[in-house]
Amino acid sequence: MSELMRRRFLQIAAITGAATVTPVRFLGTALAQASPRGTLDPATISKYVTQLVIPPAMPPTWKGHELDYYEIAVRQFGQQILPPTLPATTVWSYGSVSHRGTFNYPAFTINAHYRRPVRVKWINGLVDRNGDFLPHLLPIDQTLHWANPPGGIQGRDSNGTDQNPYRGPVPIVTHVHGNHTFDFSDGYPEAWYLPKARNIPAGFARDGSFYDVFKAKSPIGDRWGPGNAVFQYANNQPANTQWYHDHTLGMTRVNVYAGPAGFYLLRGGPGDLPEGRLPGPAPQVGDRPGKRYYEIPLAVQDRSFNDDGSLFYPNSRTFFDGFTGPYAPNSDVPPIWNPEFFGNTIVVNGKTWPVQEVEPRRYRFRILNGCDSRFLVFKLVSNPLAPRPVKTALPIWVIGAEGGFLPAPVELDQLLVAPAERADVIVDFTGLPVGTEIFLINEAPDAPFPGPPDSFADPATTGQVMKFKVVRLVSHDTSTPPCRLTLPQFQPLGPAIKHRQLSLSEQGSADFPGVSPVIVQLGTVQNGKPNPLRWDDPITENPVLNSIEVWELYNFTTDAHPIHIHEVQFQVVDRQPVGGSPRPPEPWERGFKDTVIAPPGEITRVKAKFDLPGRYVWHCHILGHEDNEMMRPYQIGC
Repeated sequence: MSELMRRRFLQIAAITGAATVTPVRFLGTALAQASPRGTLDPATISKYVTQLVIPPAMPPTWKGHELDYYEIAVRQFGQQILPPTLPATTVWSYGSVSHRGTFNYPAFTINAHYRRPVRVKWINGLVDRNGDFLPHLLPIDQTLHWANPPGGIQGRDSNGTDQNPYRGPVPIVTHVHGNHTFDFSDGYPEAWYLPKARNIPAGFARDGSFYDVFKAKSPIGDRWGPGNAVFQYANNQPANTQWYHDHTLGMTRVNVYAGPAGFYLLRGGPGDLPEGRLPGPAPQVGDRPGKRYYEIPLAVQDRSFNDDGSLFYPNSRTFFDGFTGPYAPNSDVPPIWNPEFFGNTIVVNGKTWPVQEVEPRRYRFRILNGCDSRFLVFKLVSNPLAPRPVKTALPIWVIGAEGGFLPAPVELDQLLVAPAERADVIVDFTGLPVGTEIFLINEAPDAPFPGPPDSFADPATTGQVMKFKVVRLVSHDTSTPPCRLTLPQFQPLGPAIKHRQLSLSEQGSADFPGVSPVIVQLGTVQNGKPNPLRWDDPITENPVLNSIEVWELYNFTTDAHPIHIHEVQFQVVDRQPVGGSPRPPEPWERGFKDTVIAPPGEITRVKAKFDLPGRYVWHCHILGHEDNEMMRPYQIGC
């Protein structure tokens, strides 16, 4: 055992007691993810030859007096993600069914406005031209606790027994991540639905256990129908950066990896700034081709590819640690599920290693870490191949997190962003000579975070993200410099009426000691030890409506986990290492958030107000963890 892993083992043992520690995931196993075996070598993919695509605005189907209405479907199509000299890639993503040319990976941006509701008919359009269902592009493990349509009405949303990848019709349900909405519009994992295909096999469940529950509960449930659900978003929260993606039980990792995700940007209201204070404009419906934008969303993801351009994703547990079986249901080791996955190629807004021309002025970037498992540490540097750590060339000014603006701008030389976290930042290119090249790089490891000391992503591949090239100034910059920017007044939450102790843990195989993990779990803490719970165990988190609570997240694992709580935006209170003193949140975490990094061997405390009644979920946003029991339902009010 390495010194690093020995320290981690002792750290966790201090919380749990040595007898309760699960098998340690050795660093060598985790680092096996650094070289995914897609047949396309990432070193052969040319960098910075493709222009960054700035996602256009999603056009509404119609705009009413009181709301904006969209009909948005998920479909399958080909897209040139790799440079034009290489093959196109078959992906899934969202688009408007009433506007041609809007299907794109990532999806077009939904522009929302404060207190103007958005209503979306989310359509499962994963059918071919004949109306027959399209099977999944990627392997689905049927032995996990998942949507399980072949289980029928009685067996849906449960573990299956078939070791083969699922090849039936694909269930989906969309979650707008960061939106303050009622449970029937939140995209609950068991509210999935199959496409309206003509060849659904007999006996298959066509929707999840909670689809009819929420259809009956929703005031617009009469508008739901086969292959769709209609959700409404009140947009009664401060201006912020949200994103939408699939959230189907037990298969979010493969559905999101196939492509369905997009930005949802909420503007206006007392939580926003007057027009002109921040760099702009951003894309709007009806913009002319070639318009310059100074507010740009950046969805950063990692992917692996095959020589034919297709997406690569592991089809066996063997990929993770070499274990060849026997697999579930003949053991407790899932046959296909991988605890984490790290792609070997960086994709930004649907293009591998793109380039963006920038004028010598200020830009606002809305950054999303859309990776499966990869944490990202961003820097802006002049030489992307310089020995790590690289000295920064430009600072990153953080002005907002997931829940809106920070109390004040924060100047950083590097920015840590976990999966599902968003960062609202300003980069000032003012004064740079025309022709200057600035590179956005990633210095997080090609392994579970935080990794060993001084471990970095491969500088030749996953250590690079995109390039900015300075061109001549064509318009005067009237935005406020970030050092002089005054942000909307921050209103902290009041005192909490309850503290909950919650656990993050993982379990190794009982059948094959040393094979670990085979399941990752949330739960409660009892006598200083984890009490792991599964998805279908009784609910243990049931805040009183309109109450303020502090959730203490005890991380009993060896890795950091990004924890997301639906419905709320919370404040990070502090973090406390085992045997140490609490430390305050990082400066860029001092606004409201919906996703927080829970470091290993520490207690992470967050405070939230639970102000909408209903059934929601909280979970780890490492998607492989979320899909294998590291997600729990919780209930607000009765």
